[in-house]
Amino acid sequence: MNRRAEREGPERTCVVTRQGRAPEDLIRFVVGPGDVLVPDIRRKLPGRGVWVSLSTAAVGEAVKRRAFERSLKTKVTVSPELPAEVDALLARDAIQALAMANKAGLVVSGFAKVEALAQAGRAAAVIAASDGAEDGKRKIGQALRRAPVAKEIPVVAIFAATELELALGREHVIHAALAPGPATEGFLARWRRLVRFRTNDAGETAFIDPVESDARDQTKTEPAGPKAE
Repeated sequence: MNRRAEREGPERTCVVTRQGRAPEDLIRFVVGPGDVLVPDIRRKLPGRGVWVSLSTAAVGEAVKRRAFERSLKTKVTVSPELPAEVDALLARDAIQALAMANKAGLVVSGFAKVEALAQAGRAAAVIAASDGAEDGKRKIGQALRRAPVAKEIPVVAIFAATELELALGREHVIHAALAPGPATEGFLARWRRLVRFRTNDAGETAFIDPVESDARDQTKTEPAGPKAE
């Protein structure tokens, strides 16, 4: 088992790819009230879990194959829009984490403040509104390159200005920067999961033949009970 799996817990098996992966590389699902399938993105809800690779395509394939019902061996209502619902939950989780970083005093906004923090080499990450002007993004990039210590700084550019305003409680947020700290790392971890989900970056995503899947449906599920991160 690799170091990542040791750090994050035992490997789980994706019901689509049949491959064992660390929990961080998967999305957990449980049966909620009314026998409705619920995404458990924090991996803490009680109940028997079913795991799918961190990938829009994999979740869509699981819905198409009825893999959740077969794995759980019970009738369960699965939304046909499940990939989009998971995406929305991951995005909301990231925005909430950004709000927590802001409450911790780790976020500054406004082009001048962001440029100064980036140019001084004290930015752990930079945020640019997805609907912001390209010229502003270019100038922030130039400020990062002028930092005294050359290092790769994450540039978060997938959230619209309205989402950033909601997270930070401020109007007209186009640029922001995060100082180093645990809350910043928490936000970046959730942002990376969202990006990986949208880009199908969950490692091997080749799907096995559906006929073979039906014949070999021996998917492992975990014992009932919540699993903490």
